[in-house]
Amino acid sequence: MARPTTLVLVRHGATTTTGQVLPGRAPGLHLAEAGRAQAEAAATAIARLKPRPRALYTSPLERARETAAPIAAALGLRAHVERGLNECDFGAWTGKRLANLARRAEWRTVQHAPSSFRFPEGESFAEMQQRVWAALERLAARHRGQSVVCVSHADPIKAAVTFALGVPLDLFQRTVVSPASISVVTVGAGAPVVLCVNANTLERLAPS
Repeated sequence: MARPTTLVLVRHGATTTTGQVLPGRAPGLHLAEAGRAQAEAAATAIARLKPRPRALYTSPLERARETAAPIAAALGLRAHVERGLNECDFGAWTGKRLANLARRAEWRTVQHAPSSFRFPEGESFAEMQQRVWAALERLAARHRGQSVVCVSHADPIKAAVTFALGVPLDLFQRTVVSPASISVVTVGAGAPVVLCVNANTLERLAPS
């Protein structure tokens, strides 16, 4: 039987606008001091994992690459950019304050029927989920039987976990993925298996 690939999904650490603004793919957003500390803590936790991760990939955005840097140092790996791990393209909503977006009529759809929503001039949630899962499958095939760290963003990770669980996309907002948290999914030996979601300490990557 084929050995699964273990995908360690890490959300980037906190920025100065986390929880306040929908930053999307706008360039120039860096980790806050707290986010750098979170990234270091995530790197420490990941360096203790057994089996030890053998590859590291990151979204191209600065906040993800800055989160990947201490992980790369802790593992002695190079962080490779994987565009499939990028944040959702929020289009015209990029950079808008969440408090203002929550007043829009479309916000209820975003929260309760996201599978039917496309961001103006941007990506749909369904396209995001397909893109992210396709990237994870590519990485799993490239590193069969190994553990791989993937640094990404909250919505892409939530969408990937939802897909792995076989849960409808319309329920993906019920999953919490906090800054610098770790979620783990195995791929490549039958159906995907979700080992943990939104963790900050881990020891071993194996189902009980």
